[in-house]
Amino acid sequence: MPLLEVRNLKKIYTTHFGGHAVQALCNVSFSIEAGEYVAIMGESGSGKTTLLNILASLDRPTGGELYLNGQDMLRVPEGDLALFRRKNLGFVFQDFNLLDTFSVQDNILLPLVLAGEGYREMSAKLTPLAQRLRLSKLLDKFPYEISGGQKQRTAVARALITSPQLILADEPTGALDSRSAGDLLGIFSEIHAQGQTICMVTHSVQAASHASRVLFIQDGEVFHQLYRGALSTEAMYERITDALTVLTTGGRLAQAQEENHA
Repeated sequence: MPLLEVRNLKKIYTTHFGGHAVQALCNVSFSIEAGEYVAIMGESGSGKTTLLNILASLDRPTGGELYLNGQDMLRVPEGDLALFRRKNLGFVFQDFNLLDTFSVQDNILLPLVLAGEGYREMSAKLTPLAQRLRLSKLLDKFPYEISGGQKQRTAVARALITSPQLILADEPTGALDSRSAGDLLGIFSEIHAQGQTICMVTHSVQAASHASRVLFIQDGEVFHQLYRGALSTEAMYERITDALTVLTTGGRLAQAQEENHA
């Protein structure tokens, strides 16, 4: 059974006055296996952010089905959604979403504090995680005192501290310089190698080339997908670039790939 299963998701937005309806998602279906690292790509307005918000239980679809480890996410009562997210999902955002008045340590521990865990249990989880993400010497600092790359590592630690079933990342390298982005992608590859399931929305070909599978969204539908298989990161980068070229030009994907990789 897949860890995440998406069936025929639809999302239609209407204006407050019942005017023009906009279909953001149209019959989106895919699944993610436990331990997979999946990137979702598409042009602005393609529906990928809407899709991520639905996967995160931050928005509700107009139609379709959504299951996490067999649990129907759309049947979770509204009042229980925050607890459901905290227990099952970890989030990494482009703009970090750290609290400036909290230290690095307190930002990381926040999900555990909200869950009511004791100090001893929290400390036992924090110490190895901070070492793993090279944050041990920064725990007493505040977000405004550290670099963008360090802020994003803090956000990753906060996402991992609850041992979530699924990490959802929204443009995680978008606010980082190239060196910090490469550092973060290395961390994502490491936690994926250790069994963490990751679903990442990104515009970055570099970021997507680290994933084991890439889904391409166009006009609210899954247009195509690429599997890494035995490809190197460099070869995956080229395949993704080819696919994006076809997306933007409206050509035929299979034919283009045959010509480019014959």
